[in-house]
Amino acid sequence: MSKYTDYQFKPFLQDAIAKLGFTEPTPIQKEIIPLVLKGKSAIGQAHTGTGKTHSFLLPIVERIVEEKQEVQAVITSPTRELAQQIFDALNQLVEGTEISTKLFIGGTDKQRTIDRLKTQPQIVVGTPGRIKDLVKENALLVHTAPILVVDEADLAFDMGFIEEIDGFASAMPEKLEMFVFSATIPEKLKPFLKKYMDAPIHIHMNDKRPVAEGINFLLVPVRSKSRNTRLLEVMKAINPFLAVIFCNTRKNAEAVANFLAEEGIRAGQIHGDLSPRDRKKMMKQVRDLEFQYIVATDLAARGIDIQGISHVINYEIPEDLEFFIHRVGRTARAGTKGTAITLFQPEDEDAVVRIEKMGIPFEQKDVKNGEWTDLKDRHQRANRKTERKQDEIDVKAKALVRKPKKVKPGYKRNMKWEMEKVKKRERRIKARRNNREQ
Repeated sequence: MSKYTDYQFKPFLQDAIAKLGFTEPTPIQKEIIPLVLKGKSAIGQAHTGTGKTHSFLLPIVERIVEEKQEVQAVITSPTRELAQQIFDALNQLVEGTEISTKLFIGGTDKQRTIDRLKTQPQIVVGTPGRIKDLVKENALLVHTAPILVVDEADLAFDMGFIEEIDGFASAMPEKLEMFVFSATIPEKLKPFLKKYMDAPIHIHMNDKRPVAEGINFLLVPVRSKSRNTRLLEVMKAINPFLAVIFCNTRKNAEAVANFLAEEGIRAGQIHGDLSPRDRKKMMKQVRDLEFQYIVATDLAARGIDIQGISHVINYEIPEDLEFFIHRVGRTARAGTKGTAITLFQPEDEDAVVRIEKMGIPFEQKDVKNGEWTDLKDRHQRANRKTERKQDEIDVKAKALVRKPKKVKPGYKRNMKWEMEKVKKRERRIKARRNNREQ
């Protein structure tokens, strides 16, 4: 299918798609939409910003039988913010119809929610814990719903929510259609998938370049300066609409935010230790454009879709390089341009090389007094090291092969042969040593 009109959706759905300005499905939508329409369970492996939310929302809405006032689809997401975003996107599609939708997330009055469930919604969106609680109370009746969507499954696993999902999935029909979306499929997630999915179709959007086009990737060496000093220099050289500074730990994120505050720069914070209330307040401030900079950790930020990010700054390179893709994929959304800046030190070289192998084209830059300058390729230094090692072998060979006291005809040629033999031997010794070290 090359256009949305090819799917022959119901007229109201076609109108909603046109209103949203969608014309052509994204690659993951082309794969997933037909499967959901046919009721074939699938695992969709795709990165942020690929259009996966509409890949399941559109066919689910298409399949809803409006005359049946019962739960027909359950969609779960690991964080309140993501669940809210899915719910908002869903309501854009069903606007003006009789299709009933409900959002169930923590932080709301559970008893009031139960009281309102006298009539069952047709599509349920919510966080795993809240849905499980409502099912347990017999307030939400999911036994009628043949469709279950588990969004951001790897994040749900990381946050310990798979048991909650298992808790209400077991109350759903035996022939359950399950659609799982995840950037990665952790090994420990597989038993859960196997329990509910019989030979699912695996859609792996394995693009050669795993992130959006339109991103400039700048690699900035920290050198002898501190990371904080280098960060400030980078910040003086950019004027972002909104920049997210990623740190590997909550402790580092707090330290960076405090450092920026001391420098007179007000930055928002998004990390796992924020209370639900503070988190909600922070997100409102972000949406109201109160901050130009946000300091965040990976897990906390993955549960949030922040609009308008022009710059991503990697204060440090994540240990799990999959997170690098998540980070940089937050900019250059919906056809816009973006910049991803990564601070690095010599000990990060291995990680940088592996990121390059993932398809990331780094440009090495320096920054001084708010101005960017090009740096020579860092690989040149490595080449110089190799050359230096070669020079060392030459010196050693010359020392071992001495000029004879009595010079005979052809002595220079013979000395050259001897030196080559020594060099070969030294290179073999060096190679064996390197192999043992690896």
